[in-house]
Amino acid sequence: MEVKIIDNFLTKKDFDYLKKTKLSKINNNEVKIYSNKIDKFGNIVNSCISPNFIKRLHKNYHPKAIKILSKFFPKKVKLYDYSEFFIQQTGKNYKFPIHDDVPTKLLSGVVYLSPKINIGTIFYKNNNGEGKKIIEWKENRGVFFTRKERETWHSFEGDGISSRLVLVYNLMTSKVQKVYNLEKKNYYLGLLRYKLNPYLLKYLRFTI
Repeated sequence: MEVKIIDNFLTKKDFDYLKKTKLSKINNNEVKIYSNKIDKFGNIVNSCISPNFIKRLHKNYHPKAIKILSKFFPKKVKLYDYSEFFIQQTGKNYKFPIHDDVPTKLLSGVVYLSPKINIGTIFYKNNNGEGKKIIEWKENRGVFFTRKERETWHSFEGDGISSRLVLVYNLMTSKVQKVYNLEKKNYYLGLLRYKLNPYLLKYLRFTI
């Protein structure tokens, strides 16, 4: 699986703004998601931070994200519908299980905001946890990949010392069947998978 790592992904101004965002306290064993979404026409669907700032994020980083997607999987670019900017807060003892991402995600991305030291995204060769590789945590480091059904296995967790704050940045689509066709995967088996385990659809779209 190919992963793109970009240090200093955000401008200092944008990074400082996000890092200083006031959030509620979090328990050691929980994760909190603050949802923000903007479509390809510039319409903001949900927002927990300033709508103007969401528009700024979209303007500043959408071309960069599309460029990454076009390198990973060029045919998926035409399926793009909207972008998600989630602020994700993870308690110091929280662990999210190994998973691949939902098919609505064309490009999955995360930018590490704080603290200075924590555990970065963990990638695996399979869902049994073999071939474990941890991306080193670094403030303002962006990590991106394009999901593939039952192949892009990864997880994240706290380091047991400090809570973990990240910006989750995803390029999204509503054209799920076309995603499966491009990935040469069975669309109906994919639907059955999520129907049998609705937890996947409910939570995996907010994570990386």
